[in-house]
Amino acid sequence: MRIGIDLGGTKIEVIALDDNGETLFRKRVATPRGDYNATLNAIAGLVHDAEVATARKGSVGVGIPGTLSPVTGKVKNANSTWLNGQFFDVDLARILERSVKVANDANCLAVSEAVDGAGKGAKVVFAVIIGTGCGAGIAINGQVHSGGNGVAGEWGHNPLPWQDSQDALFLQEEQCYCGLTGCTELFVSGTGFMADYRKLSGETKIGSEIIELMKSGDPHAIAAMTHYQSRLARALAQVINMLDPDVIVLGGGMSNVEGLYQTLPSLVKNWVFGRECDTPIRQAIHGDSSGVRGAAWLWPK
Repeated sequence: MRIGIDLGGTKIEVIALDDNGETLFRKRVATPRGDYNATLNAIAGLVHDAEVATARKGSVGVGIPGTLSPVTGKVKNANSTWLNGQFFDVDLARILERSVKVANDANCLAVSEAVDGAGKGAKVVFAVIIGTGCGAGIAINGQVHSGGNGVAGEWGHNPLPWQDSQDALFLQEEQCYCGLTGCTELFVSGTGFMADYRKLSGETKIGSEIIELMKSGDPHAIAAMTHYQSRLARALAQVINMLDPDVIVLGGGMSNVEGLYQTLPSLVKNWVFGRECDTPIRQAIHGDSSGVRGAAWLWPK
């Protein structure tokens, strides 16, 4: 049995899977924000609950909103800041009395979709999270590729490529939390989509409201989506030029915009070197479950 943990900023989720990927147990609890030891104990409690409910012991994989530094062994780059600087895998392994595998949550998405999702059977899967923020992960042969610095797939914190005058106007009031300017995350996250609509219309709307306005012909909503599709296409074309994955999988709230899967394939070709591109762009099959399922699959079959 494989146990996966998705450690989020507001909730911690556990799932137990059998070797065929069938769900045996699932539960969520609130994240003890700001309290590292309480977070470890909450995870241990969920593992205990899963094993009691199934009467089986399992391997444990954890997806976190950061990564383990290959230099220090400590967590870095986590927006759940109380994890940063901690020997998270070592501490959790001590409490659980077994080895654990830990990976970035976007990499867990990539693994989940590579094993039994939208990228099943593909050698190289590039998986994107476009929600409140923006991240990505890489799976090769169904396993995480995190790189020598632990930052492979940090697509959101590279500059948006081939920026135009509209992008320059957008950036006049937008600064990435990482301290750099022009990051892809500013443009292609759901937050960025809403910010662009606000700049165009002077009104604040959530993403789903903007989509409905677009369907009813609102010119500002249509313009925001046009900008968004162009920006996402350019960002994905850059990935194809560098990595040329076998499939790109989209997850997160903006991945639910059905029109993206009709427009992106043709748009991407405008920026792929040679103007030829047949890379499939698919929606994540497991949706919100991809992260926790991928954590469970960190232990290979």
